Amino acid sequence: MQSTKLNNGISCPVIGLGTFMLSPAEAENSTREALKMGYRLIDTANAYVNERAVGRGIKGSGIDRKEVFLSTKLWPSEYENPNAVAETLERLGVDYVDLLYIHQPAGNWLSGYRQLEKAYREGKAKAIGISNFEGKYIEELEKKWEIAPQFIQVEAHPYFTQNDLRTTLDKHGIRLMSWYPLGHGDKSLIEEPVFAELGEKYGKFPAQVILRWHIQMGFVVIPGSKNVSHIKDNLAIMDFELTADEMARIADLDKGERYYHRTEEQLVQFAAWKPEFEKE
Repeated sequence: MQSTKLNNGISCPVIGLGTFMLSPAEAENSTREALKMGYRLIDTANAYVNERAVGRGIKGSGIDRKEVFLSTKLWPSEYENPNAVAETLERLGVDYVDLLYIHQPAGNWLSGYRQLEKAYREGKAKAIGISNFEGKYIEELEKKWEIAPQFIQVEAHPYFTQNDLRTTLDKHGIRLMSWYPLGHGDKSLIEEPVFAELGEKYGKFPAQVILRWHIQMGFVVIPGSKNVSHIKDNLAIMDFELTADEMARIADLDKGERYYHRTEEQLVQFAAWKPEFEKE
């Protein structure tokens, strides 16, 4: 598994399994099978309500915990809960996570970030990150953090390459972990002629070409699936490399258009909503 080095010196696999929108049963199965086939990065969140299942999947895989880069996120309603990190670790069944995010710039997000910094200092999080902090939010946080994050997790794909955000990230050595890496399954993106052409050249599916593009952009990518065959296909992108000219052709697809449009009203709702965590 290819890895990338973070701004604090630790390494993270360049591709992992995302568990967004997976039920507990699906998350457990996908996590277990992904690890068995060679994945070493698993991403979840308080809000996905499948952390316990992910923990079971890790144990069921037979892979040593130390070999798994485990990522999760605190939800805004947990930012002022002094036990949020401990409770998250308990649900996952681990003593630490490799990467701990705050999930949205909602509620008292600075309190949430201070929790990350505390967890980092105590060794309960080996790296910390921010999710969906773009524009004014990362600009404000940049003035207030005591420890710079190692990661930001945001929407990114060939139609939306986060050019503006990447200027700030490059300044601090913050890595981008992309979600909606295939454009939320948008056929118009996946069926772009360039991906069909390159897929034929390299013997790959168009989606595999897109995932390879993410890695060569320097992104860490976390496609999610409950289909074991798709999970296997997503990993099979390490045996080819796009040329500079091919990367330039894909760059021409950038429209600056995203699929996820969050409102300020939603941020208020996020701060008020509390996930109903799994009991067992």
